[in-house]
Amino acid sequence: MPLNVEIKARCKDLEHLHGILMKSGADFKGTDHQEDRYYAAAEGRLKLRQGPIENSLIHYHRPESKGTKTSEVSLYHPADPKGLQAVLDQALALRVVVAKERRIYYHGNIKFHLDRVQDLGSFVEIEAIDRGGSRTREDLEVQCLAWMKRLGIKPEEGIAQSYSDMLLENSEVK
Repeated sequence: MPLNVEIKARCKDLEHLHGILMKSGADFKGTDHQEDRYYAAAEGRLKLRQGPIENSLIHYHRPESKGTKTSEVSLYHPADPKGLQAVLDQALALRVVVAKERRIYYHGNIKFHLDRVQDLGSFVEIEAIDRGGSRTREDLEVQCLAWMKRLGIKPEEGIAQSYSDMLLENSEVK
């Protein structure tokens, strides 16, 4: 099971971060128009992500805290995401749908997302990923914090909540 350490922050200028990433030699994978469907799960979070670039069923555990967060992630890449969606929609309660435009970049084992999330705004996510068991949580955290500094993200700009929780909170306020 891959280990991730990640940070999420609001971002006023995605183009500025795009420029920094490109100058650093990051590999731009493209822009994905994603829909994440969050389902009620006995524990952790379960979402089906669908887009032209990424299609995955994702189950994960992650604390909701500012700063870096450690996640244990299980991924499944379905051959037929729409068929899987139909089954999940019948079997599980749908909690919320997150629609976003996501620019995806890689720099070594670091994955970057520059996101425009419908009804929420613009964000940056930095994920330091260990797929092979060669890095510790501390190693990944050091990488994540170094990229925060390089991108000019201040610790107080970090946000604790997931997009799904922010949307659910907004719908309760209305």
